[in-house]
Amino acid sequence: MFVLTCFILFCAFIDKEQGRTKKSKSQCCGYPLSIFFIVVNEFCERFSYYGMRAVLVLYFRYFLRWDDDLATTIYHTFVALCYLTPILGAIVADSWLGKFKTIVYLSIVYTIGQAVMAVSAIHDITDSNQDGTPDNMTLHVALSMLGLFLIAVGTGGIKPCVAAFGGDQFQDHQEKQRSTFFSIFYLSINAGSLLSTLITPILRAQECGINSQQKCYPLAFGVPAALMAVALVVFIAGSSMYTKAAPKGNIMLEVCKCIGFAIKNRFNHRSKVYPKREHWMDWANEKYNKLLIAQVKMVLKVLFLYIPLPMFWALFDQQGSRWTLQATTMDGNFGAFIVQPDQMQTVNPILILVMVPIVDSVVYPLIKKCGLNFTPLKRMTVGMFMAGLAFVAAALVQVQIDETLPKFPSSSQAQVKFLNLENSPLSLTVDGNPFDLASNAMEIKKTINWIYLLYRFNSRILESSFLCITNRKHILSINEDNSGLKELTCHYRWSNYRCLTVIICLNKMSCASTIQAIEDIKPNTIHMAWQIPQYFLMTSGEVVFSVTGLEFSYSQAPSNMKSVLQAGWLLTVAVGNIIVLIVAEAGQLPEQWAEYVLFASLLMCVCIIFSIMAYFYTYIDPAEIEARFSQPDYEDKEEKKKKNEVELSEKPEQLKQTKI
Repeated sequence: MFVLTCFILFCAFIDKEQGRTKKSKSQCCGYPLSIFFIVVNEFCERFSYYGMRAVLVLYFRYFLRWDDDLATTIYHTFVALCYLTPILGAIVADSWLGKFKTIVYLSIVYTIGQAVMAVSAIHDITDSNQDGTPDNMTLHVALSMLGLFLIAVGTGGIKPCVAAFGGDQFQDHQEKQRSTFFSIFYLSINAGSLLSTLITPILRAQECGINSQQKCYPLAFGVPAALMAVALVVFIAGSSMYTKAAPKGNIMLEVCKCIGFAIKNRFNHRSKVYPKREHWMDWANEKYNKLLIAQVKMVLKVLFLYIPLPMFWALFDQQGSRWTLQATTMDGNFGAFIVQPDQMQTVNPILILVMVPIVDSVVYPLIKKCGLNFTPLKRMTVGMFMAGLAFVAAALVQVQIDETLPKFPSSSQAQVKFLNLENSPLSLTVDGNPFDLASNAMEIKKTINWIYLLYRFNSRILESSFLCITNRKHILSINEDNSGLKELTCHYRWSNYRCLTVIICLNKMSCASTIQAIEDIKPNTIHMAWQIPQYFLMTSGEVVFSVTGLEFSYSQAPSNMKSVLQAGWLLTVAVGNIIVLIVAEAGQLPEQWAEYVLFASLLMCVCIIFSIMAYFYTYIDPAEIEARFSQPDYEDKEEKKKKNEVELSEKPEQLKQTKI
């Protein structure tokens, strides 16, 4: 950002020295000076969004203490909302406020949301007993949900406006400069994403607090909030240099009205006495011109192909949820540095920057030389297939991880750990089953509802025995009879997690205490590097699916309806995230690897369906079709045809009146 600022000042100095006359809008090296403010704004905004999102699922998991499924559900609900609100943002900008005001107002909402998230992560505001745990978790949850809602409205609302507003800064003869701007704009997005995903996990890993030191989520959310404030200030600073186009009406609303009228008119003329029309959209002929109807037909043809696409995004966006949670059970020690679980997401943008030029300049030309017709829809099919393979790889990694993890109890079980720190074996009875616990050893037992333990001791000192209850919690009671038999009875209860130290002394002798280190849970042994293959497959799929999909959509869309397809594309991302939260809540699969296999299987099935749809798709040239409808005599011919259709549709009514 410093280099970019220096470049702006340098260009401004050159312009002044050369004595250029000021035009309505400042120019710098052939580019509107205003675009530099827009690029800096986009970099800061993307840093803010991806930085907050990188640590979000771990914030849910370890600060709010939600389980994996709930954390995944809320995470994908938030992402879905972020991709639903762009439609509203586009309508507001094009119909009422204009792009500039929409960006400013929603950026303010966005900044407030980020600040609220930072405040929600401060555990000291409700930690009255200063034990490091918030006493009023409801307040933190409420603030988090409010902050996420404001962020979703802000980031989603400005998403369709910023790039288009940047394009408005160029004149018609500056096509080359406009193309370069969009390349730089896309680069700023990836740079902001990459840097924030590297930095915010490091900030989260720090410890901070007033009364007690905890993971520093306030700092991890606070820095993105500060960057969003910078983005807002920078954008407003360039206000006097912007070309601000007035709202011209939203084409999406016009398309929706046209489709609605066609459906309504077709329903009103559903009787067999009315002649059929070539396409159901032709029922809008009575109100809308032929050119608009033809354009809507082209859009609907592409939108139909979008139907299977959400399944790809359902897998792709789990990089920030399930795959991040998977990384928490892996070893991130790379020798020279330690990778945090939420930093593994940086593999995706790094691979994107490397693979996009390689695929465009090497892979595609090589395929073309081989004589293969690798059409856009075929590329998208391959991309979906590779994403499915990525989840198969994730499942294989998960199987290896599960073999190294301790066996945790299920939701209906309790887990009791016995640690014998004596120099001799200890005889125990659990649920009527006796067993001997070796000296300086640990044993884990599980049971349902209640545990009955019998301790038999000699007349010597039992230095220290530890009993820990985990997961489903229990309340303990200790009784002693005249024979010296100790009974430790645990009744099933819901209570706070606790680790109890049971020190039993016989013959009223003083108790001695010794410290003996016993490893009950081994450290993670599966290395995070094993996630790289699944990230490579997923990123490869993204390159040939996402980039190609946007290119295909634009090539098949009418000139004035590319924003409609952009909204449709973003909608597929939202629906994909909704699919994840449905599966996470409704699936309830006992093993995580099984869920990965389920998603991979679903995408493979969808991939087959999409390939069949693609096989029957006929590519069109929208410019040629629009030119045909623009011919002077075309409307006359169509007007005669329309008149005949109206006369035919009115005949049944005339016959009815005659009979009456």
